[in-house]
Amino acid sequence: MAYKGNTFKNSSQSRSTKEAKNTATTSTKKIPSFVKSFDNIDFSEGQRKALKIIGLFLILSSFLLAVAFTSYLFTWKEDQSYIAATNGGWKTLFDTSAELQTEGLETPIVENKLGKLGALLANMFIFEWFGIASFLFILILFVVGYKLLYKKSILPVWKTVLYSFIGIIFLSVTLGFIQEYITETPHILEGKFGFWTNQLLNTQIGKYGVAGLLIFSYLTALILIYNLDLKLSFQSTNKSDNVDFEEEEDEEPTQINRVSTPKNQPVPSPEKEEEINIDGAVIEVSNTLRGRNTPNLSANLSPSLNDRYAHLQEDNQEEIEAPSLDDIEVINSVNFETKAQIEPIASSENTTIELSIDPPLDIEPRQEEENQEPTLIIEEQKEEKSISASDLVAQFGEYDPKLDLSSYQHPTLELLKDYGTGKITINQHELEANKNRIVETLRNYSIEIEHIKATVGPTVTLYEIIPKPGVRISKIKNLEDDIALSLAALGIRIIAPMPGKGTIGIEVPNSTPEMVSMRSVISTEKFQKTDMDLPIALGKTISNEVYIADLAKMPHLLVAGATGQGKSVGINAILTSLLYKKHPAELKFVLVDPKKVELSLFKKVERHFLAKLPGEEDAIITDTKKVINTLNSLCIEMDQRYDLLKNGQVRNLKEYNAKFVNRRLNPEEGHRFLPFIVLIVDEFADLMMTAGKEVETPIARLAQLARAVGIHLVIATQRPSVNIITGTIKANFPARLAFRVLSKVDSRTILDSGGADQLIGRGDMLLATGSDLIRIQCAFVDTPEVESISDFIGGQRGYPSAFMLPEYVDESGEGSGSMDFDMSERDQLFEEAARLIVMHQQGSTSLIQRKLKLGYNRAGRIIDQLEAAGIVGPFEGSKAREVLYPDEYSLEQYLETLRKAD
Repeated sequence: MAYKGNTFKNSSQSRSTKEAKNTATTSTKKIPSFVKSFDNIDFSEGQRKALKIIGLFLILSSFLLAVAFTSYLFTWKEDQSYIAATNGGWKTLFDTSAELQTEGLETPIVENKLGKLGALLANMFIFEWFGIASFLFILILFVVGYKLLYKKSILPVWKTVLYSFIGIIFLSVTLGFIQEYITETPHILEGKFGFWTNQLLNTQIGKYGVAGLLIFSYLTALILIYNLDLKLSFQSTNKSDNVDFEEEEDEEPTQINRVSTPKNQPVPSPEKEEEINIDGAVIEVSNTLRGRNTPNLSANLSPSLNDRYAHLQEDNQEEIEAPSLDDIEVINSVNFETKAQIEPIASSENTTIELSIDPPLDIEPRQEEENQEPTLIIEEQKEEKSISASDLVAQFGEYDPKLDLSSYQHPTLELLKDYGTGKITINQHELEANKNRIVETLRNYSIEIEHIKATVGPTVTLYEIIPKPGVRISKIKNLEDDIALSLAALGIRIIAPMPGKGTIGIEVPNSTPEMVSMRSVISTEKFQKTDMDLPIALGKTISNEVYIADLAKMPHLLVAGATGQGKSVGINAILTSLLYKKHPAELKFVLVDPKKVELSLFKKVERHFLAKLPGEEDAIITDTKKVINTLNSLCIEMDQRYDLLKNGQVRNLKEYNAKFVNRRLNPEEGHRFLPFIVLIVDEFADLMMTAGKEVETPIARLAQLARAVGIHLVIATQRPSVNIITGTIKANFPARLAFRVLSKVDSRTILDSGGADQLIGRGDMLLATGSDLIRIQCAFVDTPEVESISDFIGGQRGYPSAFMLPEYVDESGEGSGSMDFDMSERDQLFEEAARLIVMHQQGSTSLIQRKLKLGYNRAGRIIDQLEAAGIVGPFEGSKAREVLYPDEYSLEQYLETLRKAD
């Protein structure tokens, strides 16, 4: 395999030899003769001074034009009014306002920052000539003036002038073409040159011809300047037999050779990507080659290249060195991409019935997703890789947070039970009877309706009616109890009017409700293919459609309802949805269960999905004091994450993790992959009664700030009273889930509106997200199903321990971990850790972890021993501990006293 694109310069070529070659390489450099002659002229002292003055004048002119042009963009109306009033303006450039008034003209007003001169210049260049492309004249003047003043080139002079003039013409014509379709303002963007050129071209070849001509012109310019590849790659293509190098004005000629590698040591060409198919998986191989000059060129040259090399040796009288394979560094990056196919699995059936006021009954079925074989295949979401990755990405690939548990398998659908077919059984007799009762009840109160339609759901049927003109909506709304009496229903709910439909909705419970199983919801294609960050499958709506919400966008959820109405099942449905969709590296749960039995089934997934405080044995928190410490620890975690986001210069968790995966953040600076953290509190009322403000304050702070750093809250309570769901809690929980309550007051406390008191229980709930109020039948997941899921996950290989939250020390000085230890039983690395802390002047557990390669628990014990020994100060929240010894000398003296005391 031969080297492609590798060039070697003769670094030891003498200056005299290069000057002798100047004439021969003139065509290669492509430097105009007038440029070289200008550099070689021997100017006199007076001429040099004159050139400096001209250069200074050009630079000053460029700055003045910049001021005039920029000001004209904002004051062009006033400036053109002045020019129109003075009939061109140039003849009145030095006239005063008084002189103009004597000639019968009004006093002109010029708003340009450069006065009348700036207005006239800007109008001439921008309006009369080339539009905003005239700004390139400023670049020309500055580059030429800098060359004359300092005899140095910040840019190649002749290239800058040539490209600028071409750019002025192209840009003016292009803007003239665009201006015709976007605005009718005067020729500020394109100038009269661009305007009239487009008018002429439109007359000759039409607007499509002008567009094609512009595209052709730009592509031609890109090919001539950058050797544009037709594959939309701006990298120049080098062939083995055709080499074209453009050098700058002051560069020296170089010699070019191409070498081939030995057959037994093939080296991939640089910046080349190959694809290999292995068992259906696509492997992208990208190779990066770096070479250095080493001796022994002739051994690796092909015969034709040897001839070229000999010729170059005769000309230069010295040897050109080529790289050997030992000095070539090859970096291979392999990216495996597998595409998972997801088959549509299950769905529900949705039925809408059009009811006429008089028989017969007309049924219009609404097609919904069909159930298929219940098999769950989760599609992994992968970040799209950038082709311009850093060296770390080229060598190691993108960081994969799932690599630690690469063998992890998501739970299968066989763990869930199927409680029904998921299809709705339509009872036409019941629908017709309910329709007749509704129409008859409304007629008794002189309310006539024009049309009625029924939508059958799993537990509730929605009857939508359109009253005749002149009927007041409030009159129908007040008949809620009368309609419920006539239907003999458990509870009806009137929605007047239906949002966005122009109808009035009457929700009537079915006599034979259908159970919505968790399996029927999880198995749908809608859930499997969702791209939500934290998808939760709540159940099915009244139209029998699967409802999936994104907890990351809620961003927090308040769940409330009376005892026994399905609240705990709703919490299990949320947890089950997330366990089926997320990997342990992407999500952690903080579970608070004051009742001690509701969430205990999830203890088996501790090493996979749960988070806890350092030193705690149980990851599911039941003690109120530990709840307070955990909430404050989450606040510390939130502050630390915001510091990481600030240092990473991103705004939210998603951007930060994407940057970390692309290895653009250094772990040595404390950066790490941040999983989502979901706090679930099963009975919030008990915490408020026992702790009050100590619980409410950190929860309110998390609810206000933690959304951007990926910490989300789900708070549940069976006591929806105003002293539990306070104004502070309600203000920070815009998404609220209400199960059945016993009074209208409780419904208004949760939802700020009625309706929850008319629910029928057994998982019937209302979800309020902003102004929307959606009725959902919660998906049912039983205790044996939850236990099976926990066993399946817990039986797999997990992390060494649960995810550790930051250590928290309360006001009484009692930390989240144990501080009771004997100083005579100090850790073996106690002194080494002390020296490390003093040397870095940073007392943090993470520093000891990284530098000494310890686990969190051991590092935490060492930092506690350092605090007890008086080497570091107490815990200060998100800040690092204070180091009490300024240098290693004083520390060694103190450690010596400790050794003697032992």
